[in-house]
Amino acid sequence: MPRVSFAPPSLCVTFLLLLARLLPSLPPTVRDVDVPPLFRERFILSGYRPVGLSWRSYVLSLFQIHNETLNVWSHLLAAVCVVTRFLAFTGPEGQGFSVDVSSLPLVLYVVSAITYLSCSAAAHLLQSHSEEAHYSLFFLDYVGVAVYQYGCALALCLYSSDAAWTQRFWQIFLPAAALLAWFSCAASCYAKLRFRRPYPLHRKLCQVVPMGVAYLLDISPIAHRLSTCSWTGNPALPLHFLQVVLFLLSAFFFSCPIPERFSPGSFDLFGHAHQLFHVLLSFCTLAQQEALFQDFLWRRPALVREFGEERLLLACASFPCLTLCCTMTALAMRRRARAQLLKEQT
Repeated sequence: MPRVSFAPPSLCVTFLLLLARLLPSLPPTVRDVDVPPLFRERFILSGYRPVGLSWRSYVLSLFQIHNETLNVWSHLLAAVCVVTRFLAFTGPEGQGFSVDVSSLPLVLYVVSAITYLSCSAAAHLLQSHSEEAHYSLFFLDYVGVAVYQYGCALALCLYSSDAAWTQRFWQIFLPAAALLAWFSCAASCYAKLRFRRPYPLHRKLCQVVPMGVAYLLDISPIAHRLSTCSWTGNPALPLHFLQVVLFLLSAFFFSCPIPERFSPGSFDLFGHAHQLFHVLLSFCTLAQQEALFQDFLWRRPALVREFGEERLLLACASFPCLTLCCTMTALAMRRRARAQLLKEQT
C-alpha cells in the first residue's frame, strides 16, 4: 500500500523560504512606556512600533498587527474605492464623462479625496521613524485635510447647491472656504508643535474649532437643500444625509477617546476611537462621492450657463493656490519643529 505524504511540495517550500528572506520578521510591538511621550496615545497601552527603525521596516509594518494598522488600511482601501468608483463612473460604460470646465470641479474633488486619504495613511504608517518624521508627516496629513475641505467646498458649491442658495452665497462662499481650509491647516500644525503631553484642552480646541467652522460653511449648500427640497425622486439627498450623519459620528470619536477611556488597554489594536474615526470618515467620503456623482449629472448641463466659463475656471484655479499655501505653511512649521528638536538635543 503506497504511503501518503503530507509534506508540502518542494516548490511551495522554496517559495516560503524566499518570502521569508524578502520579508524579514519585524521587531515585536512594545508598550507605551517603551516609546517617547510624543508617540503615545491616551489609554492605548500597547501595540506601538519601536522608534528609530529603518524606513523599510515601517513600510513592511503595513502587514503587521499594531495599533496603527487599521488606521492605515481603512484609508488605503478607501482611496482604492474612490479611484475605482470614479473610473467606473467615467469609463466607457459610464455617463459619457469628458474633462471640460463643467467636470473639472468633480475631478479636483476626487484628487482632494485621494490626497487626504493617502497623506493620512502615509502619516500613520511611517510616523514612528523619528520625532522629526512624526511632525513632518502629520503636517502633511493636515495639508491633505485642508485640500480635501476645499475640494468638498468647491464641488458642493457648484454641483449640490440650489438656485436660492447660489444667488445669496456664491460670491463669498469659496473665498471663505479657502481661508478657513488654510486656517484649519495652520491651526492644526501649530497645535501639534506647540503643546506637549499631557495635552491641555485648548490643544484639541485648536484643531476641532477651525475644522468645525470650516465644515459648517462647506456643508451649508447641503443643509439648505435637505431642509427645503423634497427628497422624493432625488437619489442624492439621502446620500448627503448619510454623509452628514457619518461625519458627525466621526467627529465625535475624533474628539472623545471612547471606548478606550473606559477600559485602557482593551482596545489597543482594534476598536479605539481614532480607528473608529478613520472608518466612519472613509464611509462618509464614499457616500459623499456617490452623492456628488448624482448631483453632477443633475447640474452639469446648465453649469456653464449659470456660472460662466471664466468664473468656473477661476474657482478651479484657486484649488492649486490653496494647496500651495497649505504646503508652504506645513514646510515652515516643519522648519520650526526641526529647530525645536535640535534645541532640545543640545
